[in-house]
Amino acid sequence: MRKLVLGLLAVAPVFLVGVARAETFPTRSVRFIVPNPAGGSNDAAARILAQALGEIWQQPVVIENKPGGGGNIGTQAAATAPADGYTYLVSSPGPITINPSLYRKLPFDPAKDFVPVALLATVPIVLIVNPKVPASTLRELLELTKNTAEEPNYASSGIGSTHHLSAELFKKMTGARLRHVPYRGAAPAMNDLIAGHVPVLFDNLPTVIPQVQAGTVRALAVASPKRLSSLPDVPTFDEAGLPGFEASSWFGVLAPANTPADIVTKMTADIERVMSNPGFRKSFEATGAEVGTLFGPDFGQFMKRENEKWGDVIKSSGAPIIE
Repeated sequence: MRKLVLGLLAVAPVFLVGVARAETFPTRSVRFIVPNPAGGSNDAAARILAQALGEIWQQPVVIENKPGGGGNIGTQAAATAPADGYTYLVSSPGPITINPSLYRKLPFDPAKDFVPVALLATVPIVLIVNPKVPASTLRELLELTKNTAEEPNYASSGIGSTHHLSAELFKKMTGARLRHVPYRGAAPAMNDLIAGHVPVLFDNLPTVIPQVQAGTVRALAVASPKRLSSLPDVPTFDEAGLPGFEASSWFGVLAPANTPADIVTKMTADIERVMSNPGFRKSFEATGAEVGTLFGPDFGQFMKRENEKWGDVIKSSGAPIIE
């Protein structure tokens, strides 16, 4: 018993320091590294969260955009940042769940170099076509791809993007004949779809909504479990005849490995508090995103499933491994 008491007394100061540190966190500015350019969906999600947390903490939350290398540059910067609780990565799927299968060697290990904090939001993928394409349903598009002499093209925002892999998953599940045309970003891909230079595109919901409303594109199916309030007339892939097809982009917060557990717990709790706020949810949902509900290890398991899913798609697609 004496040894037990002495042992508890020995660890008590460390525990109390952790509690005190968590209660006062943060005492200075917090940095969010975004491995994408300013103005994109991931950047927008980071800024909405930063503003909300800054109001709670009464401390500035600084966004640092570090694009390049398919998201690898910014992700490496976050992985090697001081693990003191004041730097976080706000990431989309690419660097964390896609690039490990797409690149032969990465300067970081998503599983070992980061601690999952929170899934902020998911963004459904929508299959759209140019209005002149003679297909008003998913079934008609499949017939078109199989009965034309030349494979129709589909656009994407780049090799390894969720747009690209969603189309490859679609091909894998249906046998559709489609030829990949990668672009340097989502905007030029959408522009060429509208102009009729490419007939098919899988794209994120926030980008699709205004184009569908303007009549410049036609939406055939949404890759979500249920219909979307923003596109109520567009069926899910299940309803359109392709059960089990789901694809989405997402945004999540990760901390560098070895960040103090008490700080990660405090950060997770504060993000969960923000995400339960109706005003915050409204801001996110206005962009077409669905607020996330996964935190800590549950978010980690989600990323593991995403890694396995897209790894299989990359292998079957024959996408070149990037050196």
